Amino acid sequence: MEHKTLVDAVVTAEWEMFSNVQNVGGKASCQMDPKTFRIMRSSQMDNWDDELLGSYLEDLLNARLEGRNLVTEKYARMMESTFPEEYAQLADSLPPLDPEAMAQVDDIVAAHVAWKEDLDSRFPSLADRGRPLRSRDDRPGWVSMETYLRAELRTYSPKTIALYHRATMERLRKGESEAEQNLLHQVRQYGFEDIESAEKHFSARR
Repeated sequence: MEHKTLVDAVVTAEWEMFSNVQNVGGKASCQMDPKTFRIMRSSQMDNWDDELLGSYLEDLLNARLEGRNLVTEKYARMMESTFPEEYAQLADSLPPLDPEAMAQVDDIVAAHVAWKEDLDSRFPSLADRGRPLRSRDDRPGWVSMETYLRAELRTYSPKTIALYHRATMERLRKGESEAEQNLLHQVRQYGFEDIESAEKHFSARR
């Protein structure tokens, strides 16, 4: 597949799972907003190479065949931080975690937290529009980027985690920031030329 086709296939598979997550009280408003979902997820996936995208797409398709919803599992794993007592009751129903893969997840999360911390310091108006950064700031209904990312990564296969870890370590070696590339993709899809333009726009509205 071409890169764009791979990104589209991944985001489409994710949307199918996301829009079918069962919530108390019915669907959330974000589950009826495919445009925003596609912007946010494609902005992230566009940074990945085709091998990583292909492996993650395989995870999504295999989960579908097994009757699993990886987005539901992601939200369940977030509860370890936000609702620890409830999480303890359902933890055994979730797929077991590979210890080596979890060590790699910690490395990936640490890199993303550092990248996001740098971004927030340079673009505070855009930072105000996003999630809190660290798990210590979690509260019911408002989950940090650190908790969200760790929970998502824990739904990936060990193969996908290993590929993502390799890509993340290579970015660190080169001094690149995936978080900055992700944000650039986002603001361009919202019509801004670059991150600086978006920051100027939202700082004027603070």
